[in-house]
Amino acid sequence: MRPDTEALIVIDVQNDFCPGGALAVDGGDEIVNEINAMMGSFQAVVLTQDWHPENHASFAANHAGRQPFDVIELAYGPQVLWPSHCVQGSAGADFHAGLDSDRADMIIRKGFRRQIDSYSAFFENDRKTATGLDGYLRSRGIDTLTLVGLATDFCVNYSALDAAKLGYSVRVIESACRAIDMDGSLFAARAAMKEAGVALD
Repeated sequence: MRPDTEALIVIDVQNDFCPGGALAVDGGDEIVNEINAMMGSFQAVVLTQDWHPENHASFAANHAGRQPFDVIELAYGPQVLWPSHCVQGSAGADFHAGLDSDRADMIIRKGFRRQIDSYSAFFENDRKTATGLDGYLRSRGIDTLTLVGLATDFCVNYSALDAAKLGYSVRVIESACRAIDMDGSLFAARAAMKEAGVALD
C-alpha cells in the first residue's frame, strides 16, 4: 500500500471517450483493468468526470456553420470545438461499466459551466476557476499524485501540468492512458509534461 500522502487521479474514463462513444479515444477501454488493479495500492482515489450541459460552448453543434475540431476564440482564448459528448445524465457521461467507480473517495465533475470548457482536474480552461480538487487533496495531506486515464494529450496533460504548477510531485502512467493524438498533440503534451517535471512512466 502506498503512503497516505499519495493519491491516484483517474481522468475521464467515460463511455463517450471509449470505443463507440461520441469522442472515442482509440483503445480507451483497454486501460480499465490496469487502473482497477492500481486502485488497490492507493489509500486515496479520485475520479474526474466530464459533465457538460447540452448547450455547452465547446460543442460544434452549438455554433452555426462550424464542424467538430474547428478552433474558435472564446473569452479565455482558443477553443477546439468537439462533438457533443459527456452530456449531463447521458449514458455517454457514465463511467465505463468495467471501471471500479465505487472505489473512489471523491468524484470531481468538470465542464458543467456552459461558457467554459474544462480539461484539467484542477482548473477550468480560463485557468482561474478551480474545481476544488486542490483543496480536497491538501486537506488530506496529499502531496504526490499518479495520473491515469483519458486522454493523455488533453485532460491528463492539462491535469498533470496544473498539478506540477501547484507543487505536487506528479507522475503519469502512460500504459494506463490513451491519446487522441490530433496534429501532433501527443508529442507536444509529452514534451510539456517532461519540461514541467512530470515523470512519465
